[in-house]
Parts: sequence; C-alpha cells; structure tokens
Amino acid sequence: MRTPAIVSDAVAWAAPHWTRGQAGRETPPDLFRVLYYGWLVALTLKLLGSAWDVSWHFKWLRDDLAPPHLLNSAGTVLVLALTIVHGYTGYGVDKAALRLIQWGTGVFLVAVPLDLINHRVNGLDITSWSPSHIMLYAGTFLMIAGVIRGWFMGAPAGRERTVVLGAFFAFFLENVHFPEQHQEYGILSIGAWDNGATYAEPILLRFAADQMGRPIDRVMMTGFALPVPDALYPVYAVVAGLAVLVVARMMIGRFGAATLVAAGYVAFRTLIWPLLTFTGFPPSAVPFFLVIGGLCVDLAFAVRMPVVRAVLGSAMVTAAVYAALAAQSTLMGQVYGTLTGQSGLLGAPPLVMSSAVWAGAGLLAVWLVCEWLARRQPIEARVIATATP
Repeated sequence: MRTPAIVSDAVAWAAPHWTRGQAGRETPPDLFRVLYYGWLVALTLKLLGSAWDVSWHFKWLRDDLAPPHLLNSAGTVLVLALTIVHGYTGYGVDKAALRLIQWGTGVFLVAVPLDLINHRVNGLDITSWSPSHIMLYAGTFLMIAGVIRGWFMGAPAGRERTVVLGAFFAFFLENVHFPEQHQEYGILSIGAWDNGATYAEPILLRFAADQMGRPIDRVMMTGFALPVPDALYPVYAVVAGLAVLVVARMMIGRFGAATLVAAGYVAFRTLIWPLLTFTGFPPSAVPFFLVIGGLCVDLAFAVRMPVVRAVLGSAMVTAAVYAALAAQSTLMGQVYGTLTGQSGLLGAPPLVMSSAVWAGAGLLAVWLVCEWLARRQPIEARVIATATP
C-alpha cells in the first residue's frame, strides 16, 4: 500500500527539523507557524469536547468513553505530541514557555487517572469544582500560559500575531471560566424543574439522589445543579475571569483587546447553545456579562498611572459585572423562557450583591500584582521565528 503523497511530503518537510536542541533556538518561520497552528487545532478539539461534556453530564450518567471525552482526548493526544516536539527540538519556545507547557501537560495527564479513580471510588461528582477537576483546569492553565508565552515571544509583529494571541487568550478564558458552567447549566435545570420538566435522564437523577441520600425532589435538584455557595459564581468570575482579560489587554496592547477576547468566547457559547439545546441537551446561561467586563477593562487602560488604573479599573469592572449579571438574569431569563416554553427562568446564576466587596478586592489584588510584574519585567517580545534549519 502506497503512502499518500501528502503524508510523504509532510514527512519530507518535517524530517530535517527533527534534531535535538535547547529551548530558545531560532526557529524557521514555517515551522513556527505549523507548531502554533497545531496548538490552535489541539485546543479547538479540547474546547469542543469540554463544551459538549458539561451538557452531556447534565443529561446522562457518566461514561468514560462518552463522545465528548473522546473528542477532548483527541485534542490531548495532539497536545502531547506538540509538547514532545517542543521539548526534544527546542523549536518555538523559550525555556519558560517550555517549562509551563511541560508542567501543564504533565499535571493534566496525572489528573486524568486520578479523576477516573475518584469516580470509581466516590461515584458521581456533584460539582465541577472537585479536586480532580481542579487539577485538570490547573494543568490546562499552565499549558495554555506556556503556549501564549511561546507565541508572544516568537511570532513576528503584525496582524497574524495579534489575532492568534487573542485566540489563545480566548482559549485561556474558556478554561478559567469552565467550572462556572456548572452553575450556568444548573440555574436553567432548576427552572425546568419548577416548570415540571427535567433535562437529566431518570438514571442520572436516581443516581444523584441515592448519592445524596434524598428522594428526587427540589432540594436534591438544587444540590445537584447548584452545589456551591451562590457568592462563588460572581466572585470567581470577577477575580479570575476578568483577571485573564486584564492580562490579555496588557500583552496584546491594543484598545478593544479585552472586549474582543471576551466576545470571542461568548460568541462560541452563543453558537453552540442552539446546537446543543435543539438536539436534546440541556441549555445553559451564556455569560454575556463578560463582554461588559472586558469593555470596562479596555476603558480602564486609558488611565496612565498603573496603581490608579488598577484601583479605578477594579471598581469599575466589579460594578459593571454585577450590574450586567442582574440585567442578564432578568432579560435573558425571558429569552430562555421563550425559547424553551417555560416561565419564571433566570438568565444567570443567583447573584449575592454583598459579595461584590470581595470580588472587587480580589480583582484589585490580582491587578496590582500584574501591574507590578509588568513594570518589573516589561512585556517585550523576542522574535525567534527567523532562522533556517
């Protein structure tokens, strides 16, 4: 059987580059682009798998070989291959980027069997905030941070560099925000229960009820759908999610960067909403408030003094996000009600207004650290995609 020409050509092109080298070596531009577009493909596969996974687990009992897991695993295989290429050849990364990618991939791979063991021993995870899940997020966090640094340090200046950097930050935001999807699916599942409907299959409801030692009632449904304190959702969204947008604005260095990164993620969530909902999977509350928060981050960077920018920006972002969440809950609740034929729905998870103090203080602390790091180690790219092999 003859090898397809496209495979032969790819091998012939790649073979001269397969040489041992140290991280930071100059990288041929075409190879650099292939590596990082490979990361875009890998992260896209993982994004599609993870987005489907949340909806899947609000409908079906857990299955290790569920289609969303397989799709995510395909992305993980490509991630592992890229990590090996970077580590062996040293192409496309400096030492810091390589260490972040390697540690992130390693933590993720360790977390996978731990998560499987956790489910075997403890049964169904009632929350996406479980320790084994947090390890998965942490590994992905480090991995994408390394990819962002590698692209930032190595890509030549220009539109492509800016757009791809923004795309990587959108993936980064998705990973950081991922555990919040439990509440975003949960609030509409509770609304469905109050309307006499359920999205979960009976076997999943029975399993969850038995694990909690309760009958299948509203208390059980609330424990399954909204298992963490209500204040966690807005506080985490402001402190973690908006901090990602602050860093994105700093590194991309253009007005509108934070807004567009947030809008890109929200657009993805909006696009997959009908694809999942109208094919029989549970709906979720889309975090439109992130776009408002991103816009406020961009506006804050009009202030020149870093400390003042952090103080004013944190206050403005926190106030805007909490106001946007309140508005989203009312307005989008009506939209979701129209689309699902239900009444009395909320368009966002429960909002504890008093938690805004903690959210603002947390964001201020993170923002000040980011400003301090940016002043101590100025964000400057060093183009490494310049050499021939």
